[in-house]
Amino acid sequence: MSSTMLVVGPKLGVALIVLTLVAAAVVTLGKLGHGRQVIVAAVRAVIQLGAVSLLIAAIVASLWATAAFVALMCVVAAGTSGRRVTGGTRGWWAGAPIVVGSLTVVAGLLLVGLVPLRGIAIIPVAGILIGGAMTATSLAGRRALDELTTRRGEVEAGLALGLPPRDAVLLVCRSAAGSALVPALDQTRTVGLVTLPGAFVGVLLGGASPLAAGVTQLVVLVGLLAVEAVAVVLTVELVARGRLQARVPRRAG
Repeated sequence: MSSTMLVVGPKLGVALIVLTLVAAAVVTLGKLGHGRQVIVAAVRAVIQLGAVSLLIAAIVASLWATAAFVALMCVVAAGTSGRRVTGGTRGWWAGAPIVVGSLTVVAGLLLVGLVPLRGIAIIPVAGILIGGAMTATSLAGRRALDELTTRRGEVEAGLALGLPPRDAVLLVCRSAAGSALVPALDQTRTVGLVTLPGAFVGVLLGGASPLAAGVTQLVVLVGLLAVEAVAVVLTVELVARGRLQARVPRRAG
């Protein structure tokens, strides 16, 4: 085993337990209301990553199995984002920004040869991009709907002036939803100075050179910007058209 890899053993288990309990204790003492959820999330992460690690080891040799696993990731991401945005009602529309944004970029990287047509390469790249699309969709959708609730009067004013419902909604919620891009922008701006993101660290731990790790991370970061930009734009459009339960006031008569 390479000396750069984390050693699986009792020390790792103790570290994970201590970190989880510290996080839960801080959240509880700070009265943030998510103490139990921190523990549940950590336990789920252990179970899910263990199962996924075994599953990936079994499917990476087959492109069909890899495609099925990527599809499963999209389904889970869509369900998660849909619940965050709409509370579950008509939430599957959240899958559109996630699928279009992430899989378009994955397909492009495969076509130009930057990502090898092998399961062991496709799954981690697709996972990162799908995760980014999910986060952007959740943030953009929630912020757009919150803005519509807060500024309902402005939407009604736009309708009174003769704007179509879609345009009235976009006028109010577009800039708020656009703030969902801030985390990706900040991460890209500060990469190497403040943060060393997962792809960079993972490639280094795998034994590659720092240059190869940097190039890999650069492709991932720029790809994430493209994915999240597409996801945010499509999410705002879905909100404006009422597909994600935007409460658009209707004119009487």
